[in-house]
Amino acid sequence: MTSPATVGASRDGVAAARHLASWLGLRLGLAATPTFAIMAVLTAMIGDSPADMLCAAGHGSLLGGMVPMYLLMSAFHSAAWLKLISERRGR
Repeated sequence: MTSPATVGASRDGVAAARHLASWLGLRLGLAATPTFAIMAVLTAMIGDSPADMLCAAGHGSLLGGMVPMYLLMSAFHSAAWLKLISERRGR
């Protein structure tokens, strides 16, 4: 049998875990966009390795290669930044 205090503590723990997960998810989302953008720039500047030839095997595709892939990943992960900007403008 559980006491009301135990149930309350359990609910507080679940709420704290959800808050921590939300906070970490936002921070990871904010880190992803600039990380992928930096990777795209670095790959464009120093990316003349044999591995790049494997990734660019798109047979003339506009999206072939690592630089466009990193730019797309940066764009797809920009939702956290857009959410942050919209929340700050709403204040």
